[in-house]
Amino acid sequence: MNTKKILVSLCTIAMALFLVATVSACVPTSPCTPTSDVDCECCGTLRTSPADSPIAGCITIEVDGTNVLNNPSLTAGETVTIKVSFIANASASDVVIEAELEDEDYTTNEFVVEAGYSVTKSFTMKVPSEIKNSLADDITLDITIKSDDKNLESEYKDILLRLERPLDNAVVKSIVVSQSIDAGETIPVDILLKNLGYNDLDDVYVTVGISALGVENTAYFGDLVAQELDSCTSGCHDDEETDTVSGRIFLEIPYSAKAGIYTLEVRIISDDKVVGNFARQVAIENNLPENVIVTSTSKTVAVGQDAEYTLLIVNPTNSLMVYKVIAESSGEISSSVDSAVVAVPAGSSKTVTVTAKAKLEGDYNFDVNVFSNEKLVDKVTLNLRAEGKAVNPIVVLTVVLAIIFLVLLVVLIVLIGRKPQKSEEFGESYY
Repeated sequence: MNTKKILVSLCTIAMALFLVATVSACVPTSPCTPTSDVDCECCGTLRTSPADSPIAGCITIEVDGTNVLNNPSLTAGETVTIKVSFIANASASDVVIEAELEDEDYTTNEFVVEAGYSVTKSFTMKVPSEIKNSLADDITLDITIKSDDKNLESEYKDILLRLERPLDNAVVKSIVVSQSIDAGETIPVDILLKNLGYNDLDDVYVTVGISALGVENTAYFGDLVAQELDSCTSGCHDDEETDTVSGRIFLEIPYSAKAGIYTLEVRIISDDKVVGNFARQVAIENNLPENVIVTSTSKTVAVGQDAEYTLLIVNPTNSLMVYKVIAESSGEISSSVDSAVVAVPAGSSKTVTVTAKAKLEGDYNFDVNVFSNEKLVDKVTLNLRAEGKAVNPIVVLTVVLAIIFLVLLVVLIVLIGRKPQKSEEFGESYY
């Protein structure tokens, strides 16, 4: 009996000592500097491998602020922030962190580490948008820290993360648009949509546009059901229902579009809610003539004198265009257009005269804006230099007439002042 009590007591004491040792082993130092696998777990970190030449013994990995040890969940198609922290075991100047999230790879720029000091690096990665199962799936994250010059490497692979399907998520699987787009052209945009969300999407509308040019167009794409389960036993969709749909949207590129690279934006809406966005770059060329051609943009006249500028309004389109020409004025300069509204036939041009004058001497710039359908299609800047004062033609004419009058008056006076010569009188002679 006593022997049993002694054995029970010894077992109890041994268990208590083991628990105390275990608890004390999991009390991290401050600051937490792990030196063993137990210390790694206590510090909330992961033990890296290989063990022979590690640059970091333990690392802390967080995804959107959640430690990977706490099993964070991700949403398909989103972008997450990954933060990697570690204490360097050696000093190196060419350290990089390589991350692999399924098929997505990322490598940081090289940075410097110093032995015994902690390092933290953050970067973003795209989460895969495809999910094989109905609600969620598992994906893996691999992290590698290495220095090629020092031949050091630490890695922690196969970190399991839970990937969840978003409730509403339509993605553009493909978009087909011409590689060479000309200004003034109407282009087709072919889009293939797929519903990768958990919910069905009803009344799907797709809007395609280029905001920099102020153009967009919308088309109805119908309904999109959610992806089926791999083993669909009940509640399956009808054969006519689909989670993928394609459509074509036409986009009219304005003739005034400048040549360059633009962003083509795709917005997917279901039940008045945005359920997907997509963007890609397109190149636009413009070999058309300018809408406004000016023979001379600068004039020099006297103060108060009218300066005339000739503008050629060109219509490069294949239809009649009506342009509104507006010349800006200010307190020091006034301007006007002889024809504020100009109708130009297709492929033709018309001449417009702009008149401007300044109240004071100086160098002035003013704009002439050309609108079509309430949209600004072109703008030219004209220059007016005002020097001296203009001579009033009425005054000049008055002076000229006064001079002529004085000359005539002098001539008249001279003529009147001359005495007439006496004529000889001859008497009659009789023989």
